[in-house]
Amino acid sequence: MPAVTVKDLESKSFDQPDEKRRPPKTQVDVVNIGGATLGRFTFEPGWRWSETVKTVVHTDSCQVNHLGVCAAGTLTVQMTDGTGMTIQAGDAYSIPAGHDAWVEGDETYVCYEVISAAEFAKPA
Repeated sequence: MPAVTVKDLESKSFDQPDEKRRPPKTQVDVVNIGGATLGRFTFEPGWRWSETVKTVVHTDSCQVNHLGVCAAGTLTVQMTDGTGMTIQAGDAYSIPAGHDAWVEGDETYVCYEVISAAEFAKPA
């Protein structure tokens, strides 16, 4: 795998993102930096992909690949084949396309992703 390189010294805030997406119970804040697109995803308690993001992307399951780290909350992911896992604060994760997911409990889920931010929750 080739090394990733950047040529500019830069900093950007997710509090002033380049792009915002706001399906129900969902906040996706996107920054473009160093030739990459990064995302901060915030899901409210009660969030479920098949009830929120599905309303804007119109696919039967999430067709985006994810690679990121969870900063707060708990998320359960279930693949279309029935396998699943639970992600908690401090966990790094990878999730292939073809899944549903939902927030567990009453705490807001917050994660940062390095793969998927360019397309997650983008209207079809």
